[in-house]
Amino acid sequence: CAPITPKQGSKLHAGSHAGTHYQAASGFTGSEIEERLGLSVDNLEVQSAVSSEALSEADLAAGLYDNAEVQIYRVDWAEPSRRVLVRTGTIGEVRRSDSAFSCEIRGLAHYLQQTKGRLFQYGCDADLGDQRCGIDLASSTYRGVGMVIGVADSRRFTAGGLKAYASDWFTRGLLSFTSGAATGQSIEVKSHRNETSGSVNFELWAPARLPLVAGQTFVVTAGCDKHFGTCSTKFTNAINCCGFPFMPGNDAIVRGPTR
Repeated sequence: CAPITPKQGSKLHAGSHAGTHYQAASGFTGSEIEERLGLSVDNLEVQSAVSSEALSEADLAAGLYDNAEVQIYRVDWAEPSRRVLVRTGTIGEVRRSDSAFSCEIRGLAHYLQQTKGRLFQYGCDADLGDQRCGIDLASSTYRGVGMVIGVADSRRFTAGGLKAYASDWFTRGLLSFTSGAATGQSIEVKSHRNETSGSVNFELWAPARLPLVAGQTFVVTAGCDKHFGTCSTKFTNAINCCGFPFMPGNDAIVRGPTR
């Protein structure tokens, strides 16, 4: 059915239900909901402008709403307490353009497409520092404290306090900001380089919440590429490697007799 615009002063302009506060807004457009039989993922795309104080462009860019839960209700606008939950999903891909954004809302069936349990593969499937891995990331050997001293953009900056670590020591590691606008945000490190000038450069896989300015502090942990050699040489932890580096691959399966 077509949406009904509430009259001025109606209860839908602002209100709360089950602990959630709702605000009336305009310019919010949703596509048709695609439903399929079986285990296919239902999809819905929503487009709107960043016009609410509760929703900022910086938070969208930083990925704070990635995989957020979305609930869609059918509501009697004349009596908002009369409602029924018709769909639950999560936010998938978010695209931004100037002050507008569009986001994909995926049905719960997409969780069934994610890998569960262990995979037999060359690389280690443990997370660095978890119970299976056993590495103590609180150790100063694998954990550094730095400070931003120069900013190129939201993903690249120069840091101080980390010259004692070799280049690439923190590549694939996790960087968590402890001050500034990005406090509490954790982002994987794409590259870590020590320059001949003495500066230490970082590039992140995702943008940090702006403004990113000199003086902001962060904690960064060592990175692991999941290879057996890295477990053995960088972490001296080959015994806890959760990969299968000697497993025969496809070449062994298709190999035939030779003369």
